[in-house]
Amino acid sequence: MPTQESGSVVQVGEWIVHPALDSISRGTETQKLEPRAMRLLMCLANSAGEVVSVDRLLTEVWAGVVVGSASVYEAVSQLRKILGDIDPQPTYIATVPRKGYRLIASVRRATGPAHPPRARVMPRAISPSRRVWVFASAFVALALAAAYSLGDKAWFSRRTTTMRETPVATVVVSNNSIAVLPFVDMSEKKDQEYFADGMAEELINHLSRGPGLKVIARTSSFQFKGRNEDARSIAGRLGVAHLLEGSVRKAGQELRVTTQLIRASDGVQLWSQTYDRNLVDIFKVQDEISESVARALNATLAIAAQPIGKETDVEAYNLVLEGNYYKARKTKGDVEKAIQIYRKAIDINPGYALAWARLASAYLIAEILQGPPAEEQNRRVLDALDRAIRLDPNLAWAYYTRAGFEMEVAWDWAAAKADTDRVRAVDPQSSLLPSAFGYLAFVFGEVNRAVELFENDLVRNPLDPDSLDSLGSALCAADRLQQCLETRLSLLQLHPEFGGVNSSVGLARLYIGQFDVALEFMNREPDEDNRLGGLALVYWAMGRRNESDAALHSMTEKFASNDSYGIAAVHAYRGEIDDAFRWLDRAYRGHAYGMLVLKTDPLLRNLHGDPRFAALLSRMRLTRPAAAADIQT
Repeated sequence: MPTQESGSVVQVGEWIVHPALDSISRGTETQKLEPRAMRLLMCLANSAGEVVSVDRLLTEVWAGVVVGSASVYEAVSQLRKILGDIDPQPTYIATVPRKGYRLIASVRRATGPAHPPRARVMPRAISPSRRVWVFASAFVALALAAAYSLGDKAWFSRRTTTMRETPVATVVVSNNSIAVLPFVDMSEKKDQEYFADGMAEELINHLSRGPGLKVIARTSSFQFKGRNEDARSIAGRLGVAHLLEGSVRKAGQELRVTTQLIRASDGVQLWSQTYDRNLVDIFKVQDEISESVARALNATLAIAAQPIGKETDVEAYNLVLEGNYYKARKTKGDVEKAIQIYRKAIDINPGYALAWARLASAYLIAEILQGPPAEEQNRRVLDALDRAIRLDPNLAWAYYTRAGFEMEVAWDWAAAKADTDRVRAVDPQSSLLPSAFGYLAFVFGEVNRAVELFENDLVRNPLDPDSLDSLGSALCAADRLQQCLETRLSLLQLHPEFGGVNSSVGLARLYIGQFDVALEFMNREPDEDNRLGGLALVYWAMGRRNESDAALHSMTEKFASNDSYGIAAVHAYRGEIDDAFRWLDRAYRGHAYGMLVLKTDPLLRNLHGDPRFAALLSRMRLTRPAAAADIQT
């Protein structure tokens, strides 16, 4: 057959061979090859059906290394084992006595490039219907609904015909572990849901100050809001030994809070208390509940100062809780409503630092939803953050939000890391740290470190869709393809509504060579941009050039204005290098959010050897690994 390009995907017998990844896949099985074994396989594939002499193998596979024919024999033997070849009737590599070796399996040229697509890992600012990851899930506590796609898409991707059971707790559960479930609004008008949610969130924050206490994050605990599941089931899915439940009844300035601590293994109530207080005592009630729970669990809480301005005005605090409620709903209208509510809180108490920081995060979310950054919008985000930090230099949320802005909007990696370091200094126990440092590691190409950090994040936030998506993307970038697929299946099982779930599972399937299943899921994807980009990739990998061209043409025609990165990625995968760089330049000039994964996106690997790619990394200031070298929590 014609000589294969060094990066071309080929099919050898039953195996899909990905030279750029040094891996081969067959069905759900993936094998990693040593680089020399891959060179040996490709050398034989380039002369399929012909005898390749030992001398030629030594020259092409062991270039510059002094070895003998025994090394060739050993390498061929190992490769045969991996391929599943069995003597004396081999189906892949035949020995030709005194001459060399011949590849006897069929070899088919694949039209696509050297690596299957994987779900993307970064968001872009496009229409609100898309999932614009934005470091908002990490830096601005935002998990905007919408698509993972191919392009400016978010770096974190997503039904296969076989649904898997999500593992419940398969590890030993520490006795010093707890989840605070959403409190129930028992008010007569049922109009205090935001207050009940805020109460539970504050208790999570209080309890998280216990160094030896594992406290599940809000996103995962709140998955059980309004659901009637037994304590053992909930605790098993969250990986904790205890649950804290409660209710709130609020009428004017009168407040009743009822709480109970439950041992999940047998449902025994370990502690309960009802607090009838005036609203002005809400902070004392939170402290009392936290201390009582900690004592019941033999834990100690670190003393932390309240945010400046918080205790001086309960009305402003109440408004901040209401703003948080609407901001968490993640729609454009709700975020704008949150902005107005935060402003009311500031009008009441201009010295309330947390209100300024929450306002800044809402501004940032609104900016991301709208599209590429505008100077006026940037200014209002930074002005609100500057005000918050001047009022309270130790307010972790303000530094966290500013780090998100610097990463996502300003592309100022050093400043983003400095602010994340500041969060760690102010609050070493912060549950925000693993994901924040994980994103930094990912952007700088330290994918194995990113995997480790995202796995740490999931210890306290096991059901969070963005955390699962982040881990899946990092696993894909690290070529841990089977783990990537398993993580995405877990995400599907837990959050079938998650934006772009069909296309991301399709991409993961494509990545391991399951083309037919990948095509099925691309066709199921409701988001048109995701679907078209995914189809362009799958059809190309299947050798269906005309259909790939049609999908890419339609994608370009409809989404050129807001998905330049995605279009570039498809061209790169198809080996259309000049077109890929043309669209990447457009993405760079348009400040596309997808550019943040330039260094780690496997779909761009065909570009890595081109000097233009190194130049683009330099323009993005992603050539200095020192900025991320000491990333740790």
